[in-house]
Amino acid sequence: MAGNSTATEEKLIGAQAMSNENDSRTPSTIPDHKQSLAEEIAAMSPAEFELAEKKLLKKIDRNLVPWMTLLFTMSFLDRINIGTAKLAGLNTDLKLTSLQYNTASMIFFVSYVAAEVPSNLVLKKFRPSRWIPLIMIVWSIFQTTMGLVTNYHQLLALRFCLGLAESGLFPGISFFLTGWYKRKEASKRISLFFAGAVLAGAFGGIFGYALSRMDGVGGKAGWSWIFIIEGLLSFVIGIASIFMVHDWPDQAKFLTPLEKEMVILRLKEDTGIMQEGTFSWKVIKKALKDWKTPTFMLMYIGCAEPIYSQSLFSPTIIAALGRFTTAQSLLLSTPPYVLAFITTMTTAYFSDRTGKRGFFLMFWSAMAAIGYLLFLVIPIRYPGGLYFAVFLTTCSIAPCIATVIVWSGNTFGNHYKKATSMGLIFSLGNSGGIISSQVYRGKDSPRFLVGQGVTFGFSCICFITACIMYFGLRRENRRREAQYGPAPGPGEVNDWASEEGKKRWGLDGLSREEIVDLGDDHPAHRFIL
Repeated sequence: MAGNSTATEEKLIGAQAMSNENDSRTPSTIPDHKQSLAEEIAAMSPAEFELAEKKLLKKIDRNLVPWMTLLFTMSFLDRINIGTAKLAGLNTDLKLTSLQYNTASMIFFVSYVAAEVPSNLVLKKFRPSRWIPLIMIVWSIFQTTMGLVTNYHQLLALRFCLGLAESGLFPGISFFLTGWYKRKEASKRISLFFAGAVLAGAFGGIFGYALSRMDGVGGKAGWSWIFIIEGLLSFVIGIASIFMVHDWPDQAKFLTPLEKEMVILRLKEDTGIMQEGTFSWKVIKKALKDWKTPTFMLMYIGCAEPIYSQSLFSPTIIAALGRFTTAQSLLLSTPPYVLAFITTMTTAYFSDRTGKRGFFLMFWSAMAAIGYLLFLVIPIRYPGGLYFAVFLTTCSIAPCIATVIVWSGNTFGNHYKKATSMGLIFSLGNSGGIISSQVYRGKDSPRFLVGQGVTFGFSCICFITACIMYFGLRRENRRREAQYGPAPGPGEVNDWASEEGKKRWGLDGLSREEIVDLGDDHPAHRFIL
């Protein structure tokens, strides 16, 4: 009974923290609805609360993850289908040189990278349920009209516009999902969302090849139909997203008022007031000066450059290993991505279960580096060995991407600091697409030693920065432990901004806003390793 009483008291501490100053504007003659919800949560037994929490998580998963996965699958499909279009005759019909094709692949990432940080800040400022569908509808129009181009310059312009429109989706959804789940719950959700990209890599080539068989229909070439049909499909999904994409937890229409309070309570128990924050240039500067931001930026480009290399050029690389037809090359590029889906989801499961990120990232980035080293040392007369390297690199680099996204989202506090830092991380990381589109040159076929060597180097960067981040965060956790004592337990975390909490953590004299601005610098915060 004592255990049940303690747990109930802890829930009441957390629940009451949400029924404070926001309701001070309410006249005293009107019932305090948040207070009544707090009391309802506090009245639950531990078993009842656990059951309600499980039902709530399932409801959130059902309403968020599948549709977000679909959106990113379409996004990734639309940015990489130029590789399939190349095999379907794009270069021949538009009379593109190898350099022009690489430039058309690269220009997407120039606008994409430039707009990521502003887009994340816009997402935080406005409603996700409006911003995300809007950018998807806009990019689908650019994608569809790409099927109507007749020369290199038109293709270049539309690829640039496509990157500009798509820039907000990947960082935006990643940032959005970290605002719904506890830190140790995020990995498998974000990994499943990223796994959509893996599946796009697995079956996008086959789907594109099937569309290319429409060659001659309506007087259009097969590669034109790849762009047109996939663009129209994105347009339909973008329209549906107006009704399917939800807002932040306190605004989500699919949650009851009690469930909204429970979501916010769970987040506060996990990260205290770190989920809060208002826009200020001071917070933005903190994000720019924090050593963790550039380290995560390098870590992300260390795995983003390889994943873009795989998605844009794996059919071409496989085609160079033997006398394969276009269809055979696309089919042979599918099995490695299926294995990558398995390794991504398996890693996410164990990462959430253990609450660890760094060790998984170190292991898989090392495996990826070994795979690219095999590309450099195995002679072309052993296509079986080189095809094994395709498997090893693809299945290793995919879980790295998802783990870096989750780890960075788990690390930064204060809503706007997280939005800025994650935007910068994605900006530099997606510059990997610019690099990968330039280093795999046609003249280096069939071994593409320059491209494989550069990508090997990026895999090593991912491994080194993962080590730096792990040991750096571990050192900081130990420093805070030695100076301030153990981190707060469940229920205590809501006391961070109280007078006793300020005294305990050496924050006397600071206002609540100043404490919120501390974010992950708050002495009570402990980093996930």
